[in-house]
Amino acid sequence: MHKNNSNKRTSVYRLTIVGMLSAVSIVLGLTGYGFIPFFTAKLTIMHIPVIIGAILEGPKVGLLLGFIFGVTSLIQNMIYVNLLSFAFLNPLVSIFPRVFVGLMAYYIYKLMRTKSESLNIAVATTAATVTNTFGVLTMIYIIYAKDVVAAKGISSGTAAGFIYGIALTNGIPEAIVAVLICVPVIMALKKMR
Repeated sequence: MHKNNSNKRTSVYRLTIVGMLSAVSIVLGLTGYGFIPFFTAKLTIMHIPVIIGAILEGPKVGLLLGFIFGVTSLIQNMIYVNLLSFAFLNPLVSIFPRVFVGLMAYYIYKLMRTKSESLNIAVATTAATVTNTFGVLTMIYIIYAKDVVAAKGISSGTAAGFIYGIALTNGIPEAIVAVLICVPVIMALKKMR
């Protein structure tokens, strides 16, 4: 009987975490607060709920939250148009790379064997953020390099430099913000268990 109650509590806890993080993702995505205008593209904090969910609840939750992140990104680019919005209307750009964010966070976290839990979370968070940034930018480069060049008015030889330049200007601040948020939140939620 005790084991059954423990399983019920675990299921309720998991459902609560997934529901809460899904709601946060949807609100951040649909209001535009999850995408902060920054130079030529937008900084995202939308990957943060994905990372938290994946590390706390596993790869399936990470996949689900990554999918929600991608769908809200697609919708958000329909509502708030910027220079690269045309690329995000393609699910291969807006959704496909985002489903890997949670997987990367979970598996890197599981592979980390240091005694510092905060370091393990920080490394997994950074890897997941890089997965998001490079995954999206690589899809943009593969599918839309010519369109980006035309939209930006730059020469075709500078497409890769321009697109991957966004990785530096956006990716580094995104990783820093993600680590600063994910480490204390995940540590606190783990203690609550």
